[in-house]
Amino acid sequence: MLKGKEKRRLRALGNGLKAELWVGKDGISDGTLQSLENSFNTKELVKIKLQESSPLTAREVADILSRKSASEIVQIIGSTLLLYRELPEPE
Repeated sequence: MLKGKEKRRLRALGNGLKAELWVGKDGISDGTLQSLENSFNTKELVKIKLQESSPLTAREVADILSRKSASEIVQIIGSTLLLYRELPEPE
């Protein structure tokens, strides 16, 4: 679980990121989950945008994606969310 100071630092880093993943009219598909996993393989912070056609709210998408990807919700603002998962230590 992220502490307040850590979340503030991650939110600041997230301001400069571009959205890597878009959730549209199909909602969360297997392809969406795979794209999220691919993003988390190379970085710890992923920004996701919901399109207006999404049948889900930003909160619903954040809850589902964080649960399925074992990540933490850093921030939800409007239709944009920021998820964090620590990179595994290299062997």
